[in-house]
Amino acid sequence: MTSLILVLVTWAQVSVIPRATAPAKDYPIAAVPLTDVRIVDGFWSQRGEINRTVTIPHIMRQNEITGRIDNFLKAALVKDGPYQGQRYNDTDVYKIVEAASWTFVARPDPVLDKKLDDLIAIIAAAQEPDGYLYTPRTVDPANPAPGAGPERWSWLHTSHELYDQGHMIEAAVAHYSATGKRSFLDIAIKSADLICRVFGPDARRDVPGHEEIELALVKLYRVTGNRMYLDEARFFLEQRGRPHSIEHPQFEPGSRFFMYNDLGYRQDHAPVAEQQTAVGHAVRATYLYSAMADVATLADAPFDATLRALFTDVVDRKMYVTGGLGANGRTEAFGAEYELPNRGYAETCASIGGMLWYHRMFLRDGQAAHYDALERTLYNGYLSGVSLAGDRFFYQNPLVSDGRVERSAYFDVACCPANLARLMAQLPGLIYAQTRDRLYVNLFVGSEADVRVNEVPVKITQKTNYPWNGPITIQIDPQTKVSTTLAVRIPGWTQDVSDAASAYHVAGTASAKPQVSVNGRKIVPTLRNGYAEILRDWKKGDIVTLTLPMPVRRALANDKVVEDRGKAAVQRGPIVYCLEGIDNAGSLKDVRIPLDATWQHTFRSDLLNGVEIATARIRDRTVTAIPYYAWNNRGRGEMEVWIPY
Repeated sequence: MTSLILVLVTWAQVSVIPRATAPAKDYPIAAVPLTDVRIVDGFWSQRGEINRTVTIPHIMRQNEITGRIDNFLKAALVKDGPYQGQRYNDTDVYKIVEAASWTFVARPDPVLDKKLDDLIAIIAAAQEPDGYLYTPRTVDPANPAPGAGPERWSWLHTSHELYDQGHMIEAAVAHYSATGKRSFLDIAIKSADLICRVFGPDARRDVPGHEEIELALVKLYRVTGNRMYLDEARFFLEQRGRPHSIEHPQFEPGSRFFMYNDLGYRQDHAPVAEQQTAVGHAVRATYLYSAMADVATLADAPFDATLRALFTDVVDRKMYVTGGLGANGRTEAFGAEYELPNRGYAETCASIGGMLWYHRMFLRDGQAAHYDALERTLYNGYLSGVSLAGDRFFYQNPLVSDGRVERSAYFDVACCPANLARLMAQLPGLIYAQTRDRLYVNLFVGSEADVRVNEVPVKITQKTNYPWNGPITIQIDPQTKVSTTLAVRIPGWTQDVSDAASAYHVAGTASAKPQVSVNGRKIVPTLRNGYAEILRDWKKGDIVTLTLPMPVRRALANDKVVEDRGKAAVQRGPIVYCLEGIDNAGSLKDVRIPLDATWQHTFRSDLLNGVEIATARIRDRTVTAIPYYAWNNRGRGEMEVWIPY
C-alpha cells in the first residue's frame, strides 16, 4: 500500500491548471472570498480553531476506525474484505477533505497537507478506468451495498451514486482552490465526464434521489470554465418531475427503502419551476434550491418566482425559531404549514443546506431577509450541532428534551459532522460581499478583509463582541480616497415588524432602535432592503459604528403552531435561549414564566466557554436560560426552548 501511495502522490504534485476566468454571467453580488478574509474575534476564531485542531482530526480518525477509508483500499484491491457501512459513506471522507482543505487558507499545515495527499492517492486508486468512483459497488460488484442496485445507476433513487460523486467533486474543487494542486481535481473531472456521457437529453434521462451533484457540477464549471458541467447541472434540475428512462423498483410498504418511492420525498413530483412549496426530505430540498439559484443565475433558467415562493414558504411557515428545518423524524422531511413539533427532527445538515441556499438568494437580490435567516440558523440550529469541545455531535436538534438526548462521537449515518466542519471552515466567505458600487457587511464577526473598490485596494477591519454586545465598529482603509456605498445589515431581530403569516414574532416593542455613526457623529442612513447605506468618499481611518440594542425579549409562535400555544421562547440579539434542568433545580416540569417577567443578562466567563446568560426572578425562584447552541455540554438533562407562560 505504501508504494502505491508514494507513486500516486508523486503524480498528484504536477503543475496546476490555469485558473478559469469568471463566467460570462454571474450573481449580481459577489461574496468576498474566504481567501481574502481573516476572522480574529473571540467567538468565531475560537470555534474555527477547535474545528481545525479537534473536529477535523476527530472525524478523520472516525473514518479510519469505522472502515470508511478501508472501503477505498478494498476498491483499489489493496485490502481484502467486504464493503463496510452505508452506501453513502464515501461522502464522509470527501467532506472532511473539503473541510481540511479550506483550513489551509487561514493556517497552512504541512502535516495535514501530506495526509490529504495520501488520502487522495487512495481515492484515485479506487477510481475505475472510465471514471466511475463508488466503492459500495466497486469493492464487490456482484454484491453491492444494500440500496445500491444490481448494476451501475440502476436504483438511482436510492443508490446515492450521484450524491457521492457530487460531494467528491465539491471536495476536489475545494482542495484545488485552497492548495493549487490538481490531483483531486483530475479525479473529479474524470468522474464528471463519465456522468455527462451517461446522462443527458440525448442519453439517459434520470435524476438522483438525493440532490448534490447539481451543486457540484456548477462548482466544477466555475473552476474549469467547461460549460458542459453547467449544462449537465441544468439537465438534472429540469429532468425532475418528468418521465425518466428507467422505471425504479417499487419497495414493499414498511421496508427501509419504501420512502424512496414517494416522488415528493425526493422532490421529483413536479418540474422544479412548478414546485411552489417545500416538501420532502429537507436536506435534499435545500441542496436542490441552492442549485436552482446557481443555474437560474448562471444559465438564465426560469426559476425566479419559484425560488421566491419557496423561500417564503420555508422561512415563514416551516422553519423552527432556531433556524432548524425538517419536522418529520421518520422521513427527515418538511411537515405541513406550521407543523413544527418541538421534538421535531431539525437535522444539522438541513440547517447547513439552508444557509447555502439563503446565501445564494442574497447574492441574487441583496435582501437582508436572506441573511436574517442565515444568521438565525448559524447561531442556533447549526451551532448546536457540535459540542463546545468539538468532538461530539447532534444529528437531530430538537427544541425539547426529557433528559435522554445526548451528543454522539460519530454516527452510522455520519453526514452531519463533516458537513458541519466544512461549513465552519468556509465561514470567512459569508461575512462580506460587494458589487461595483457597494460593500456589504452581512455578519458581525471580528475580521479583516481585503477588497478592491474601483480598482482601489481597501482594507476592512471589523471589531465587535457580537453576539453578546451590540456595538460594532467597521474601519475602512482605502489606499487612496474612494467613493462607494457601505451597506450594513440591520438585523431583522431589531425590528418590531409582525407578519401575520410568519411562524414567530417578538412580543412587545423594542425599547431602543439601532444607531449608526460615522467618525463619532450620529447619522441617519438610507435604509434599503434591510441595510443601512452610507455613501461617501472614504478615506483611510474612517470608522462606522453600529449600535444594536440587545434586551432580552420573548418570541411568540403563530397560533397555528399548535404545540407552542401559551408558550414563549427567550431571545437576545441573534441568540435563542433554552432552559436546562441543571441550571433550574434539576427539573423544568413546573416552570412558568409570565410574559411581563423582568429579565437580566450577564456574561459568565466560567460557564460553557463563556456565555451571556439570561435570568428572571419568578416568585421564590430564579430561572436561568443559556444559549440553545450550548445545551447538553454538561451531561444529560431536561431542556426546553418554548416555556409556558
